[in-house]
Amino acid sequence: MKLSEVGSGSSARIVAVKGGSPFKKRLMEMGFMRGEEIYKVKLAPLADPAEYIVKGYHVSLRAEEADDIIVEPM
Repeated sequence: MKLSEVGSGSSARIVAVKGGSPFKKRLMEMGFMRGEEIYKVKLAPLADPAEYIVKGYHVSLRAEEADDIIVEPM
């Protein structure tokens, strides 16, 4: 499933990060690596972006960016 499909207050484990853009490299530098646990905190008032916690820090991603991260529910 895509990271953008995870419900607020839920955890998931990263399976893969798709794409070949410089943004993918930046995500991996921030800790979006295979096997890492990620927690979806909440959505912004207009539902985009969403706030996530990975490796102990908060990151906001737009839905189109979160679509490139494949996860499995925990």
